Amino acid sequence: MAKIIDGKQIRDSVLDRLREQVSALKAGGKNPCLCVIIVGDDAASRVYVNNKKKACESIGIESKEYALPESTTTEELLDLIDKLNADSSITGILCQMPVPAHIDSKAVLERISPYKDVDCFHPFNVGKLSQGDNVFLPCTPAGMVEMLDYMGVEITGKHCVIIGRSDIVGKPMAMLMLQRDATVTVCHSKTKNLADITRTADIVVVAVKKPYFLKSDMIKEGAVVLDVGINRNAEGKICGDVDFEDCKEKASMITPVPGGVGPMTIAMLMNNTVIAAKTF
Repeated sequence: MAKIIDGKQIRDSVLDRLREQVSALKAGGKNPCLCVIIVGDDAASRVYVNNKKKACESIGIESKEYALPESTTTEELLDLIDKLNADSSITGILCQMPVPAHIDSKAVLERISPYKDVDCFHPFNVGKLSQGDNVFLPCTPAGMVEMLDYMGVEITGKHCVIIGRSDIVGKPMAMLMLQRDATVTVCHSKTKNLADITRTADIVVVAVKKPYFLKSDMIKEGAVVLDVGINRNAEGKICGDVDFEDCKEKASMITPVPGGVGPMTIAMLMNNTVIAAKTF
């Protein structure tokens, strides 16, 4: 039976650590401030933004929100970002994705100052990550590495198989695991004989947006399984990309959904905001 990797418990330990750092920054005259932009009225985005604001409040980071109408143009959004970039009281900026289809999301992400890019999406920071010279860490992958460290999982020399090659999870997770001296294989929709590859993995990361995609016959005995997926099953219940009930008997450690990787993403966003206040 696998140990459950409790993302809420690990998140709380990270936030406790950050709370002390924020207090020290304030005592030294620095006031970390995260500015969140949300465009339109997407219900899921609103939940995410509210959770980020709550996390800021819980550790003493000031938060500001710009809620813009669906009709906002790319130019209007870029003008706002320019103003926030120039505002020295703001240490971190993020634009909640997705934005409405008529907005150029690539232009938006590239307009945020790389020194305030606490989501680590700017090409400058992505390049720094690939060189191992990063200041900020991509939030979801960094959260997973934090989980592995918290659970005492040795990364050096281990084989990590990542299923999914997105810019948000798969690719940056590969970079972080390489920085930690893992041997990394990235699989995707065109990978042949996927199960043959995943069965060789000491650590499996799944981020494909397909409910119950990873089955126990796709992992080896004792593998550590990290599930990034958030889906709804046929009954409308939240579930992951991993068949948790099937895999938990074979894995040594496994993240649940909900309550696994998800809480760590916001924790690491807070960490990047604190880093920005310390560094720039």
